[in-house]
Amino acid sequence: MNVTNIDDLAGIELADGFVWRPVRRHFGIKAFGVNVYTPGASRQIVEEHTEGQLEHEEIYLVLRGRVKFTIDGNEHELGQGQLVFVRDTSLKRAGVALTDDAAVLAIGGKPGEAFEVSAWETWFSAAPLVEAKKWDEVIAVYNEALTERPDHPALLYNLACMEAQAGYADDALAHLQRAVELQPDFAESAAGDEDFASIKDDPRFPR
Repeated sequence: MNVTNIDDLAGIELADGFVWRPVRRHFGIKAFGVNVYTPGASRQIVEEHTEGQLEHEEIYLVLRGRVKFTIDGNEHELGQGQLVFVRDTSLKRAGVALTDDAAVLAIGGKPGEAFEVSAWETWFSAAPLVEAKKWDEVIAVYNEALTERPDHPALLYNLACMEAQAGYADDALAHLQRAVELQPDFAESAAGDEDFASIKDDPRFPR
């Protein structure tokens, strides 16, 4: 058994101005996705998004404070102990903290399928390292994620981005080529991606 306080979890402030507190990663949970969010500079607490790609059902529990959720254009002000469940994966949802102490627990998963760790957890975890341009540390984070999901095209693509910026041209090209094999539309993405500026003239670069 492991006991902790949400304020003792590592907090990573993302570009949208919310703070991600990685519950699933902290405990090493393999059965379901669960995280806590608190407000950052923008007071956003749940980023605006849909679950159309991952097809996750999501439930949000306000642990403390007050939060205004906007779901499919409808606003709902929730306080401590209140829940909101979003079954329809196509609905746009977001949350804004109304109090400084607000905290939201989010749990999600795809019905009928065994849980898999979402790639966005890797992007969130690596974000501060990317901002600091600590490329070797970023690459280590992505390689760790790929040990569990070695053929995840988005993880491979983003790893290639980091390797290209770090000067590891051969590794970047190999991972980019594999990402394109698995998801061909990444070739078009790569063509306009400045992360690959150092390797775009290489004949191995996907065209």
